[in-house]
Amino acid sequence: MSVESTVRAVTTYRLTEMKQRGEKIAMLTSYDYSMAKIVDAAGIDVILVGDSAANVMAGYETTLPITLDMMIYHARSVVRAVERALVVVDLPFGTYQGNSKVALDSAVRIMKETEADAVKMEGGEEILESVQRILSAGIPVMGHLGLTPQSIHKFGTYTVRAKEEAEAEKLVRDARLLDEAGCFACVLEKIPAALAARVSQEVRMPTIGIGAGGACDGQVLVIHDMLGINKGFSPRFLRRYADLHTVMTDAVSGYIRDVKECDFPNEKEQY
Repeated sequence: MSVESTVRAVTTYRLTEMKQRGEKIAMLTSYDYSMAKIVDAAGIDVILVGDSAANVMAGYETTLPITLDMMIYHARSVVRAVERALVVVDLPFGTYQGNSKVALDSAVRIMKETEADAVKMEGGEEILESVQRILSAGIPVMGHLGLTPQSIHKFGTYTVRAKEEAEAEKLVRDARLLDEAGCFACVLEKIPAALAARVSQEVRMPTIGIGAGGACDGQVLVIHDMLGINKGFSPRFLRRYADLHTVMTDAVSGYIRDVKECDFPNEKEQY
């Protein structure tokens, strides 16, 4: 096997090239081997092993409880499945805020133990020292501004962020700081579309929107949401591309019925 064939096709540099030529970046979350294999084979550019695993995989109400060990477990599973996509892993709450040495140690663990391509961190100026320290070690960092779920208890709501001028200007400043520090991309979550368009024009790094309008350089959704596995989550920005909740419920119901009625297994399904 040649060296070239073992290298994933999507890199941080390629994302920059995509922005420069106006090609949109498609990103989705994955948390396990089987799902990641499907998503990667379909041609996704970036797979995010998100701390949203706390919600959709572990059943927590917020992303805060998920641990670094849990994130490493999910990321390892995803990386084993991926041949093409860039794999980005969330640094979970408590592993980088307020202490840049802890932040670097956390990022190094993720890179060494999962073989992922990059980490993602929520926040701007307040985490800049941690971002810079991680980048200085040669670890690519994706930023995350706007609605930052790890700060839910600070804001007390998941409503649209940066609608007021002061918060909007801070977001622009934070985006510039992350860009100047060397982040290769930044997620913009649940902010006004006009603000996201402004940020996307003013920074060199690609922007990935979720509820931030169509002017971002790419888009991301949680895989369980866009596939319709989750029924109770319906924000304006979510487009469901399937209704797997119904498909899976019907399949399980059919299996139960066939077992109860002695229809499964039939003569062709036994030895």
